[in-house]
Amino acid sequence: MSNLYKKPFHPGSLHKLRFLVTGGAGFIGSHLVEYLCEHKAALVRIMDNLSTGKIENIAPFLALPNVEWVEGDIRDLDTCMQACKGIDIVLHQAALGSVPRSIAQPLQSHATNVDGFLNILYAAKEKGIRRVVFASSSSVYGDSPHLPKQEEIIGKPLSPYALTKLINEQYAEVFARTYGIEYVGLRYFNVFGPRQNPEGPYAAVIPLFMKAALTDSAPTIHGDGQQSRDFTFVSNAVKANLLAALTRKAEAINRVYNVACGKQYTVLDIWQHIARLTGTAVQPVHTAPRPGDVRHSLADIGAAQQLLGYEPEHYLEEGLAHSLAWYRALYSTKSKA
Repeated sequence: MSNLYKKPFHPGSLHKLRFLVTGGAGFIGSHLVEYLCEHKAALVRIMDNLSTGKIENIAPFLALPNVEWVEGDIRDLDTCMQACKGIDIVLHQAALGSVPRSIAQPLQSHATNVDGFLNILYAAKEKGIRRVVFASSSSVYGDSPHLPKQEEIIGKPLSPYALTKLINEQYAEVFARTYGIEYVGLRYFNVFGPRQNPEGPYAAVIPLFMKAALTDSAPTIHGDGQQSRDFTFVSNAVKANLLAALTRKAEAINRVYNVACGKQYTVLDIWQHIARLTGTAVQPVHTAPRPGDVRHSLADIGAAQQLLGYEPEHYLEEGLAHSLAWYRALYSTKSKA
């Protein structure tokens, strides 16, 4: 276990609450599992099909008496119904991420991100679950040039992935109106941190940069590197999930929030930060821009601050340092294998 979650982010106690974390063996999901275990939730049920998640991400928690493991797919309604039985709050992280993956595999992205999410919503309704907190994405802002991004101002989606997340938000709103389910959607902005996979064709930019710096290989930058993002350390996403799960403010539920730091960095900025931290002199290689990528992204986090009491726990530099320690250990292990 890390030391990221010793301090509670939430009001009150978790000892009477039973959580389902879908995608719980994945990057963000496993951090939620770690937090819930650290703060002794009554039950932490982890559901994952291990298509992108890894059992080693949750291995330290599986022997705990308040943890249950369900290897299953959200595309299967019966599995979702069983996983939701006896649960108070769902933290829904399961998805096929990545804009490029969705462009290459639109049917798979829709089946997991839309059909799977609908299964979870339906199972939650049928099992009397009080609240569903789910991962949305800053990609829903699409082609809107408005900066900083405010929740009520969105454009047209630029990728199948973005469209799936927008549909999720719309389905949640319909279920709230029609069936009385409480929901909170969290639009993540470029979340990074330990356990984010640096391997494979759809790896995110920070793990790819960490891998390049630690293996003295040239990183690839799509475009000129001046595209900017609101890079968000994973502890901030965990905090937002817990605040969303536990808020008792009526005005705070049944809406979506930006989860970010409210700071903007270019891709080249990120590489330069990592190069300084690691001491590498390797220079990046530039390729053509990728289709579906947003040029600039910056979050207005005012709504989350006002209604959820959200404030970022860690900003970029500290988050990169935490992450680097994990990636150093990963590549030290790989070099010995």
